Amino acid sequence: MSDSPEYLIAFGIALAVSLFITPGVMWLAGRTGAYDAPDARKVHEHPIPRIGGIGIYVAFMAAVLLVHGLYGKTAEIEQGIIGILAGGTVIVLVGLIDDYKNLPAKVKLLGQIAAAAVTVVLFDVRIDFITDPFGDYIYLEFLAIPATIFWIVGITNTVNLIDGLDGLAAGVATIASMTIFLVSLQFGFEPIAVLTAALAGSAFGFLYYNFNPARIFMGDTGSMFLGFILAGISVIGAVKSAATIALIVPILALGLPILDTTFAIVRRKRAGVPIFKPDRGHLHHRLLDLGFSQRQAVLLMYVISALLGLAAIALTEVDTTTAAIIFVVVVTAVLYGARRIGILRMNE
Repeated sequence: MSDSPEYLIAFGIALAVSLFITPGVMWLAGRTGAYDAPDARKVHEHPIPRIGGIGIYVAFMAAVLLVHGLYGKTAEIEQGIIGILAGGTVIVLVGLIDDYKNLPAKVKLLGQIAAAAVTVVLFDVRIDFITDPFGDYIYLEFLAIPATIFWIVGITNTVNLIDGLDGLAAGVATIASMTIFLVSLQFGFEPIAVLTAALAGSAFGFLYYNFNPARIFMGDTGSMFLGFILAGISVIGAVKSAATIALIVPILALGLPILDTTFAIVRRKRAGVPIFKPDRGHLHHRLLDLGFSQRQAVLLMYVISALLGLAAIALTEVDTTTAAIIFVVVVTAVLYGARRIGILRMNE
């Protein structure tokens, strides 16, 4: 890896643009009526602007495009980056429409699939293989396209669903970005380091306005964009090149939203309700019910995300057996904690 600070430049540009542009987005939300109104499931008590994802998107795009020519990359990586930016633009448009019109869940899902298809089909950004615990390659062949679309849509929704408290999604996305950033540096993959640094900067800058008490929400525009970009980066990035652990690193880096979404699906299936029906059973709801304040709950979830990120980084430094033990220990601890706080029970 070169000693050039391209990723630092990308982080700085994204951070500065996000800090500078978000007040303008707040003004735009006020002029166009883009507010998130409180209801029985939400924790805020008065309408708050909710298209803050525009600021995250503009900051990320500005950083990537400005730094785009400063680092060396193959034609394949070039195409992959363009594909992620194109699909990310589509997902932002879907999120904007949803923030203004409250799209039905199935319509929003179709929009997510369309955005993923832009990246996967038009730009050939896909998971061609995974590896088993013994390091052997398993080629997906005809399943490569649907599997990659499923991955991107799944991660997009996990980040979208965890956006329930002030600063939660922005902070978790920042931590996940920094985790993948560190792994990309470890494997000498500069282009992915630039992308993740830009994403971390844009989310961290937005967090200044989004931390409790929030002055603006990112809305589906921001949460879906963050999830989409993280999913796309993990497909083309350094994590994929770590053959012995395949996609486990991004799964752990995004472990908190992935597990929260998985528990929500299980909880709703057990209760016999549609899996897309919102409820108050998410981890942040449980923590609030246990007496945590918003800030305390968010900070605790930051700590959990950081620990999962450290576990992900540790996996790249150990042998396969140790990696498997770490993964099993983490999963066991999470399942025990989930059972203790009753996250698998429907909370009426």
